[in-house]
Amino acid sequence: MNKFEKNIEIRWSDLDPNFHVLHSRYYDFGAYCRMAFMVENGFTPEVMFKHHIGPILFREECIFKKEIKFGDKITINFKMDKLTSNFARWTMVHEILVNDTILAALITAEGAWMDTILRKLTAPPAEAADLFNKAPKTDTFSFK
Repeated sequence: MNKFEKNIEIRWSDLDPNFHVLHSRYYDFGAYCRMAFMVENGFTPEVMFKHHIGPILFREECIFKKEIKFGDKITINFKMDKLTSNFARWTMVHEILVNDTILAALITAEGAWMDTILRKLTAPPAEAADLFNKAPKTDTFSFK
């Protein structure tokens, strides 16, 4: 897969008192894009529930480049940047673009899979490995 992206519609409730998008919404957009990628490729909440696993975050960082205002056309993409050989830990990157060309923000999320019964980190089932193998990758992607 060469790319995965979603369009975001900015709502009035996404704005802060300065009339641009509230900083925490950027993180919400990233979470939405990551989950949309998984669900649209068959790795649904039902699959996670069946295998009693869920994604957790260790770190999420957003570098803000340009403000986003009400009415702007917003696109967010999804790329894998790092994966461990057992697919248990990962780094995902999102670029938020305004009007298709202007980089408004860069989000990096580092996480892993957790066994929701044992409450411990775990390797995911084969379905997750298949999903991550076909995911779009950054130019600096590494597999360890």
